[in-house]
Amino acid sequence: MFLKRSIGGLAALACAASATPASSESLREFNHIVVIYQENHSFDNLFGLWGAVNGEPVQGLRFADTAHTKQVRADGGAAYSCLLQKDVNLASPSPLPTNCTDATDAPPFQSAFPNAPFEIDDYIAATDTTCPAPGVSASNGVLKGAGLAGGCTRDLVHRFYSELFQINGGKQNRYVTGSDAAGLSMGYYDTTKLPIYVALHKHGAPHYVIADHFFQAAFGGSFLNHQWLVAATTPVFANAANDAGATDFHSVVDQNGMPTSTPLYANLLGSSAKDAQLTASCAPPSGRPATPANVACGDFAINTIQPYYQPYAPGTADVRRLPPLENPTIGERLSARGIDWAWYSGGWSNANGDVGAPGWTNGAGPNCADPNAFATAVYPNCPDKLFQFHHQPFNYFKAYATGTAARAAHLRDVAEFVQAANTGRLKPVSFVKLIGAENEHPGYASEAAGSAHLVDLIASIVNGPDGRDTLIIVTYDEFGGSWDHVPPPPYQNERVAEWEHHHHHDHDHHAGGGAHDRWGPGTRIPALLISKRFDRSGVDHANYDTTSILKLIEERYRLAPLASRDEEVHSLARALDAAER
Repeated sequence: MFLKRSIGGLAALACAASATPASSESLREFNHIVVIYQENHSFDNLFGLWGAVNGEPVQGLRFADTAHTKQVRADGGAAYSCLLQKDVNLASPSPLPTNCTDATDAPPFQSAFPNAPFEIDDYIAATDTTCPAPGVSASNGVLKGAGLAGGCTRDLVHRFYSELFQINGGKQNRYVTGSDAAGLSMGYYDTTKLPIYVALHKHGAPHYVIADHFFQAAFGGSFLNHQWLVAATTPVFANAANDAGATDFHSVVDQNGMPTSTPLYANLLGSSAKDAQLTASCAPPSGRPATPANVACGDFAINTIQPYYQPYAPGTADVRRLPPLENPTIGERLSARGIDWAWYSGGWSNANGDVGAPGWTNGAGPNCADPNAFATAVYPNCPDKLFQFHHQPFNYFKAYATGTAARAAHLRDVAEFVQAANTGRLKPVSFVKLIGAENEHPGYASEAAGSAHLVDLIASIVNGPDGRDTLIIVTYDEFGGSWDHVPPPPYQNERVAEWEHHHHHDHDHHAGGGAHDRWGPGTRIPALLISKRFDRSGVDHANYDTTSILKLIEERYRLAPLASRDEEVHSLARALDAAER
């Protein structure tokens, strides 16, 4: 929305990226670190067909073993014969003909899909008119011809307890059973057709490293993983009610750890189950079932919850918003060291009421002038219909409260980032969050369009005056409900040994170990490092998670770790080795 198409995109990098080979073997040669945080795709879903890089295989769908592709019933019994589909464009007997009938569950269902991964592009093309209008909810997607162009699918559930159930102790075989979208969780895109893949493989494009064992830091969705990106911990809801009343936001899970039912799973607690903003209570009040012993419990905020400060979803009551957080963040660590930084968000000026600032489109009042603003918005807080309030992690912290100097200095609009990239004024550390229409999120955003915006953003950095000494990190906040065949730590030891034997890898250079705790890491997600300094493109197989980015920043600027995970995890800086000749 705020990014103009760059002329030639990354194709224009031929001259800029050629000449001087990268001489850097040290993270310290990068004076600018840019973290681009996209939305909701597993590695296999988006990068599963990446192939090989300079002869080194990327662990994608070509290496997915059958045992980890077959999806099974909740009780671990028989595998389904077919994939139940809830997206209106994938359903049978219409619009797709039935070629599979599944009687694994009662009642039987019809499908066009056997129980296996399938290519989404074969059924929903990037140009198909299947996207909802901004702000419109389409629970099972939009039938072709009834929506906007962009090839959108429906959204898929991506919540804390649901993902734990789906991963199933590393078996990776209950994604379909635990999903409200059922079989769509097994869908994947043709990686080689994605704008980012095409751009990075054109002559003269900058070199890159793809990390094929990078996992989302925490189980679940966007809110929690944004918190882990900036604070490496799960936030606590202070003084949370635990009385089973209307303001008790604790989840209630059954013996399988599930807080809800799905088309293929009947929750054992029936209507007593509750998929809410907080973990289950460790000591539920009278009238609620006991929380199973192996379930994470307490007053922890794990699922989407609104911040206390503006901007938040218009009309959200005070009691339903997370009390301001005071645990340390990477922002405070950087500021204490005198290192400038910013979180740049698409639509921030409009949402925050920064009248006249870069990105502002809502006029001089008294009402919000932009037709894309929330209908219930109150000027000057004029958030776009696809502005995601829970994607603004620093806004949850007291240190960046409304009216503070820290907020004004560090929470900025992505339009300002593009200006800085174009004029050589990049800060030492930048986090970039695109607005909903551009962030690749299933359900409300086009994957192809989002990938194209990503290409433009990268081009603005690499073609800018600071391009030579900038390290770009591109990753996704979480899996978006999509399956991946690689188990996250600590479930992967046998699988790692199998991979190393087949591909003759030294264990030290492959996934190995991996820091983990009760919060994650969760499903594997895409991750790229891009720079004009790189000598070559390569693959890194080491285990990383979202906090590996924090550790890289901490190493570059000599900062203390925020918590145990970013202290123990592999630093993403070691992936730079794959870019050296």
